[in-house]
Amino acid sequence: MSDAPDHSDTILLVEDTPSLQMIYAAALDRAGFKAEVCGTAAEGRDAFDRLRPSVVLLDLMLPDGTGLDVMRYMLGKAPQTCVIVITAHGSINKAVEMMRAGAHEFLVKPFDDQRLLAAIENARRSLSHAPQARTPAADATALDPFIGRSTSMKAIYDKIRSVARSMATVFITGESGTGKELAADAVHRLSARGHGPFIALNCGAIPVDLLESEVFGHLRGSFTGAISDKIGAAAAADGGTLFLDEICEMDLNLQTKLLRFLQTSTITPVGATKPRKIDVRIVCATNRHPLDEVRAGNFREDLYYRLHVVPIHMPPLRARGEDVNEIAERLLADMGQEEGHAFTGLDNEVKSLFRRLPWPGNVRQLINVLRNVVVLNDGPVVTVDMLPPELLAEDRREAPPGTETDPASAARPGQSPFAGRTLAEIERMVIEDTLQRHDGSVPKAARELDVAASTIYRKLETWAKRNAG
Repeated sequence: MSDAPDHSDTILLVEDTPSLQMIYAAALDRAGFKAEVCGTAAEGRDAFDRLRPSVVLLDLMLPDGTGLDVMRYMLGKAPQTCVIVITAHGSINKAVEMMRAGAHEFLVKPFDDQRLLAAIENARRSLSHAPQARTPAADATALDPFIGRSTSMKAIYDKIRSVARSMATVFITGESGTGKELAADAVHRLSARGHGPFIALNCGAIPVDLLESEVFGHLRGSFTGAISDKIGAAAAADGGTLFLDEICEMDLNLQTKLLRFLQTSTITPVGATKPRKIDVRIVCATNRHPLDEVRAGNFREDLYYRLHVVPIHMPPLRARGEDVNEIAERLLADMGQEEGHAFTGLDNEVKSLFRRLPWPGNVRQLINVLRNVVVLNDGPVVTVDMLPPELLAEDRREAPPGTETDPASAARPGQSPFAGRTLAEIERMVIEDTLQRHDGSVPKAARELDVAASTIYRKLETWAKRNAG
């Protein structure tokens, strides 16, 4: 073909086993690549400084150092370098650590020539489609189509931009309505695959007996009702990104097939006898705690570690500070235009209410509330009396004793605000106060309170479920 890849760039191979050096170098040579072979970490660093290759094949374990140290050295010199990690099956966890540190992809020994060359082509494609460098000012803004500039969301934007250039599998967690699919789509759009398809599949919305067909496809006549061939989501995403939402809902038998797909990059449609090679990146999401699902036997541990390479946790709306009002006013303007009602914003009392509400349904709940307001009122400013009564009831039910919405139990002058409170109430008051002072940033609040961020996330989700119930 006329658009054959340019193989003029040297591939740097850092591998300490002579027999594997010969095998990999021969495969590269047959494909038209020029390879520079090194056997130690020191030689690899020297060759990198001399050649500055765009793609590096790097063994995880070297006689005089670790692949992680070598990779950090290389990325420190040239951050755009695509490092493909070579690892043994028993060291996948270390390879995942390298992916989180900036590796582009990892290969598990043994692998065939086709898998090796596919990884190199993916890396080169990533380089050729790399987004233009962004200024710090641009990075500080919201990532389209997200709205919000809280500290917690800025960290999400940075993580999405960072991971987009690699082939790492992204595992997104968060409550329903926090924007997990938006995050997956942003990873896709900013990646070298942005020109390819983005296929989203909700594993929890498809009957178990049809899920395999939806993911991998089927041939005509392979089961009752299969009246024609069907291309599954994996094949439809070839050259792009496959987003598996609610991955923890997937049947255990299908999880086994998904793991094989991740290891071989091949699919076998239902009723087919020959596998088909495809090239997709996997992004998955769940509103559950995936490790809890592993411990409960509902999710394969090996699949979890294969998928949970770069985790992204979407913060709940109640932990995003002023973002809730920024989102509300943007939505309000759009909805007002659709309905022909001129809304200009929220009054201060509504803004204060929105900041303290728990929003168990997150942005979806906010959209529902605003749609109700816009349909039933003409504007121009949203006031408390325009809000649905159940939302105000939720505020009264949720307000901790001693706040302005519960004057009967407010602390008297000179009395501790914790007087008469249970330990659970005090804990919640302290956590919510700390989050508010840190603009909803869970990591900052966790540092101040000297607890793990996961502890605060878990408590926030527990309170949200209690409110929803």
